[in-house]
Amino acid sequence: MAKLERLIYGSTATGGTDSLLNTATILGESHRNNARDGLTGALAAHEGRYLQVVEGAPEVLDGLLRRLEADPRHRDIVLIDREPVEARLFAGWTMAHARITPSLKGVLEALLHNPAVDPGGTVAILHEASLVAFGGVREGPQPEPDHASRPLSPPAPGASADAA
Repeated sequence: MAKLERLIYGSTATGGTDSLLNTATILGESHRNNARDGLTGALAAHEGRYLQVVEGAPEVLDGLLRRLEADPRHRDIVLIDREPVEARLFAGWTMAHARITPSLKGVLEALLHNPAVDPGGTVAILHEASLVAFGGVREGPQPEPDHASRPLSPPAPGASADAA
C-alpha cells in the first residue's frame, strides 16, 4: 500500500473569502490540480482565512506546499498538522467546499484562531461541513454516513419520513 499523509494548513486570504468568484476559482484550480496529482481534501474560507485539509502521497504534498507558498491569493501559511494515515477521509473529493453552516461557525472560528489545539477536530469539522456543502462535488462511490441522514426534500405524499 502506498504511503498516505494528511496535512492541515491555515492561511490569511489576500482577497475576500466571502466572494463566490474567489472561492469558485480556487476550488476549480484545486479540482484540476488535485485530480492530476492524486490529492483529496476540503477547503473552508471564512472571515479572511483559509483552512484546508489535504490527503495524498508525502512527496506530492511537499510539492503542494511549495506551490501554496508562491500563491498570491494567501499569505502567512501555517502548517498545523501533518501525519501518516491509513485511509483517506475525503476519498472522492479532489477538493470539497466545506460549507460553514451556523451550527459549525463557532467551532470553526475557534479552530481558525488556534487549530493546533485539536487537529483531529479540525479534520472532523471540515469533513462534516463538506458533507453538507451543496458546492462540494464528490466523485465516485459515496461511503455510508456514520449517522442517520434525512433526505433534503420532503417525502412523497403517503410515504413515511422514516422510510428514507
